[in-house]
Amino acid sequence: MKPAAVVVLGLSLALLAEPALSAPKSRAKARGVTAPAAADWRVPDPDNVMVIDTNRGRVIVELIPEVAPGHVTRMRELTKAGVYDGRTFFRVIDRFMAQTGDPKDNGEGQSDKPNLKAEFTFRRTAATPFAPAAAPSGLQVGLLGSLPVVSQHWSWSAVTADGNVSAWGTYCPGVVGMARDDDNNSANSQFFLMRQPYPSLDKRYTAFGRVISGLETIRAIKTGEPVAAPQDRMEKVRMLADIPETERPKVRVINAQGAWFAGEIRRQRAIKGADFSVCDLKLPVDIR
Repeated sequence: MKPAAVVVLGLSLALLAEPALSAPKSRAKARGVTAPAAADWRVPDPDNVMVIDTNRGRVIVELIPEVAPGHVTRMRELTKAGVYDGRTFFRVIDRFMAQTGDPKDNGEGQSDKPNLKAEFTFRRTAATPFAPAAAPSGLQVGLLGSLPVVSQHWSWSAVTADGNVSAWGTYCPGVVGMARDDDNNSANSQFFLMRQPYPSLDKRYTAFGRVISGLETIRAIKTGEPVAAPQDRMEKVRMLADIPETERPKVRVINAQGAWFAGEIRRQRAIKGADFSVCDLKLPVDIR
């Protein structure tokens, strides 16, 4: 067992130009940031957390069913069936993404399940747990759980037929999306994990989750298109709920709708100014 760690979407807090959350409160306050209280954290649903043990280390992904319920259901089904165990990262592009999930390990295979209908966008309702961070050009950007999201501004709900607005996951580092061919409705089992931001994928590929721990592992995977003799692989993939209690990591994530993170949003916007992006928001994660 590795010692308990607090990470920010896969990056050690010590590697970031931000105060460590494990620092004493007095030290954090001296730097202008108070440490989050117990009430500022949330425990993600273990049925929506994938634990991917690779040959390079562990990656933990939070699935967000509000944005793509069909894709999240498929990921759970294939994970529980063991389809992802042993699958290689066969297509990995630096400053882009790492692709895996093919039973043939070459980009030409899929599971025995039918293809999925695209879920490029979703309807954001008044009950959607969306934490807005900025409102550029009549839109709103923010987080839904751990997933960065772009949405029509809520004011548009006054004129839409269903009283809701359109929203979609945006491809920041760590976001997980489903691969497909030219047919929008051809996603099946292959998926990719973003190594860097790539917003041109927005509304073209279904985003359904985000790496909350292990981004450095994804960025360490051997690159190639395709990877020559790929050795990097997902050795074992499990849903957190299915891991025996004695082995199960304890995961907490900062509540994006809480008071502490609202302050963090204000701080990042002040630092970045006009260059602020939702990808700038670092979501603290505590894994023990």
